[in-house]
Amino acid sequence: MFVHKPPNGNRSARGAGFATGRARGTLWRMSRKAQRNSQPSPPRDAASTHAEWLLSQTRRQFFANCGFGIGSMALAGLLNPKIFAQDSRPARADDPMAPKPPHFNAKAKSVIYLFMNGAPSQPDLLDPKPKASELNGKPCPDEYTKGERFAFIKGTPKVLGSPYKFKQYGQAGAYVSDLLPNLTKIIDDVAIVRTMKTDAFNHAPAELFINTGLARIGRPSMGSWVTYGIGTENANLPGFVVLLSGGGQPSGGCSCWSAGFLPTVYQGVQMRSQGDPVLFVNNPEGLDDAGRRRTLDALRDLNQMTRAATGDTEVNTRISQYELAYRMQSSVPELMDISKEAPETLKMYGVEEGKASFARNCILARRLIERGTRFVQLYHRGWDNHGTSPGDDLMTALPRQCKDTDQACAALVQDLKQRGLLDSTLVVWGGEFGRTPMNEERNGSTFLGRDHHPHAFTMWFAGGGVKRGIVLGETDELGYFAIKDQVHVHDLQATVLHLLGMDHKRLTYRFQGRDFRLTDVHGEIVTKLMA
Repeated sequence: MFVHKPPNGNRSARGAGFATGRARGTLWRMSRKAQRNSQPSPPRDAASTHAEWLLSQTRRQFFANCGFGIGSMALAGLLNPKIFAQDSRPARADDPMAPKPPHFNAKAKSVIYLFMNGAPSQPDLLDPKPKASELNGKPCPDEYTKGERFAFIKGTPKVLGSPYKFKQYGQAGAYVSDLLPNLTKIIDDVAIVRTMKTDAFNHAPAELFINTGLARIGRPSMGSWVTYGIGTENANLPGFVVLLSGGGQPSGGCSCWSAGFLPTVYQGVQMRSQGDPVLFVNNPEGLDDAGRRRTLDALRDLNQMTRAATGDTEVNTRISQYELAYRMQSSVPELMDISKEAPETLKMYGVEEGKASFARNCILARRLIERGTRFVQLYHRGWDNHGTSPGDDLMTALPRQCKDTDQACAALVQDLKQRGLLDSTLVVWGGEFGRTPMNEERNGSTFLGRDHHPHAFTMWFAGGGVKRGIVLGETDELGYFAIKDQVHVHDLQATVLHLLGMDHKRLTYRFQGRDFRLTDVHGEIVTKLMA
């Protein structure tokens, strides 16, 4: 994200000063040339001046800039009808992350997305099926499997009833597995959706699809669209932050938080739990703050000249990211230091001192939201319970995943609520798809597991304009298909944007001659989910 790279070897302050001096020298020569070129010349009319400017453009510059005029004004007018009016808090032209007004009054100001990477098993957590228990071990009826494609299941699969017990909780009588005891404490603050549907059934395509709206790389992620649409409130921290736990990146990699074809300033910034939280932010050895400041000032002046000469708007990203990296040298260490959190707060989340964990990331998510970050996404791997061994089965691996996340998820909602932040923060929990009602039994495995399932899976939501204490949607007696209130992934994306005050049909970006949006040409707002 940040373009600064550490120098090779131990660079001295003298070497850093030489680099700064060289940049200053280049800047001085460019200034002198500009002064010579700015000597008085015979008067010229506007038409001839514009014609000369056009002739000076390369073909690449012309095609890069030809869509910026009326098209950009029209887009700006859609995003903000008051864009040409006097504003009490005007956005700086060189700050693409400055706060922008939404299309309409928002119910949420920020998002914390708890992405359970690998796909939690909804038949064992939040959507129990007595019929599946009744048919346990028997061949799944052909009406479900005929013509179906599976990632790993071969032949005729057998129905698998859940080995876990369920009870009803809260005002809606929501069924919750005994694997999630802490979720029951906040059940009246969440909305459970049992009928999510996606178009992909393998991990990387499904992760990309739910995050970017397309099952292939190249599109902007949801967090990127959000910061593009309404900016962020803290100039000293990224507007879109990603935190990982459970064993590394998702299968879709960094493309899950990519800016795609949007300016790269809107890309998610991964913060690490160990070592430097953000790579290449700290000063190299031998370079002090004053030297870094002089270097950045020189780079800013050179970049501004480049922008003026080429009209390349990506230069704005370069300038703003250099400056943000400089400010983060002081803001990020303060953010990451949770030692000042009350002991009872750390205990509530289940944080262990000095240990990187999902619980620690949940506290960091709340701290980021408190400081004005717009979109925080936590990825926790390990939910891919195929049942090939104890490392990924339903009896060993699934309880471990629930133990690692359930307490912190509930604590996050409780903590946001007691601090008065839940009403303005949308919390989203879920994976990329669900799990089948049948046992996978890959290669004759005797361990219990379930294959990938795109037709019906469960997510839950809290805060940020969402109805509290409801269960939305109904699946069939095996939990295979949605039979009432299906919510497609594009509907989820449209609804998140709506809660943040944005019309998903108006939030567009022109690329390669077409106006793109997060929901492509699909998506309906799930009004039953909103308060």
